Amino acid sequence: MNVLLSLYRRSLGNGVLFAVLCASGFSLKAIFVKLSYAAAPVDAITLLAMRMGLALPLFLWLIWLSRGQQQSPLAPRDGVRILLLGLFGYYLSSLFDFYGLQYISAGLERLILFTYPTLVLLLQMAVTRERPTPRMLVAMALCFVGLGIALVHDVRVDSANGQILLGAAWVFASAVTYALYYMGTGVMVQRVGSMRLAGLAGGASSVMVLIHYGMTTDLQQLAALPATVWLYGALMALFSTVLPIYWMALAIQRMGATHTAAFGNLGPVLTIFASWLLLNEAISVYQLAGLALVLFGVSRLSAAKVEAPEVAPIKAACTGQLPGQHLLAPMLGRSSRTGSQPTD
Repeated sequence: MNVLLSLYRRSLGNGVLFAVLCASGFSLKAIFVKLSYAAAPVDAITLLAMRMGLALPLFLWLIWLSRGQQQSPLAPRDGVRILLLGLFGYYLSSLFDFYGLQYISAGLERLILFTYPTLVLLLQMAVTRERPTPRMLVAMALCFVGLGIALVHDVRVDSANGQILLGAAWVFASAVTYALYYMGTGVMVQRVGSMRLAGLAGGASSVMVLIHYGMTTDLQQLAALPATVWLYGALMALFSTVLPIYWMALAIQRMGATHTAAFGNLGPVLTIFASWLLLNEAISVYQLAGLALVLFGVSRLSAAKVEAPEVAPIKAACTGQLPGQHLLAPMLGRSSRTGSQPTD
């Protein structure tokens, strides 16, 4: 019992527990979306508006909880940076993802989204002008070969080939915008604080989604939706939106963005088996082979980032300081407390 308690406390302190919870919560999002699509004829923007509208009070609650902590006041530039995080994160990234889930399976969606650790590394190397090592190139190639195996299989067995490719393109666009959000969170979390940043960025995304919905859709459609869709929307808002955003901010604050991203390894596994259990989606040998290659590639990618001595800026992510932070500063702001102890 004492060993378990000690392990629990250690996982809280180093951020491992928060990273695992974050990956688990986000892995269920696609399941809730597919269940909603099956329960009623609801479109992507309506379902996203339900998710973010129900999540908005919880984001405001996080902001209220963070009010008593010793934090520096937000400058006007901080407000702009938080709006950018809201734009890239749970507005564009979620919107693109919801569009994609109309055409592809939850398992394939999670595999495509799982390319974001690779995209984070590529973006970091782009801003720092670092060249990837041969080991990194091999690891990234494994990730995309595994993804290609799963994608080609889905295209071959599904008669709507164009829809599969369209859905995959939407989800990959979601992965790109999410990688941008991930990098920005790593820069801002030390300055703003994990709880306040989760509330502010998530709240900004919610407002953007609701404005989009109000300008493009008839609000009366919400009243006509069955209670089942509202239930899935509420579960998605709590367990796959607000709590994972907060858990991710806590994990990034404690272990850095790159190490937190590595714990996303759990996401595709959980989603594929949850989709098999709850959605009756078939698990093929090709999917498992693609999943194995993607997971192995990401694991080798993480090892390469730690071991490569010439890529010092990438190794700095392990201490909470993002590579290229000085180059991202004009857009997202430079943290004055990088590497400091968590405030939340």
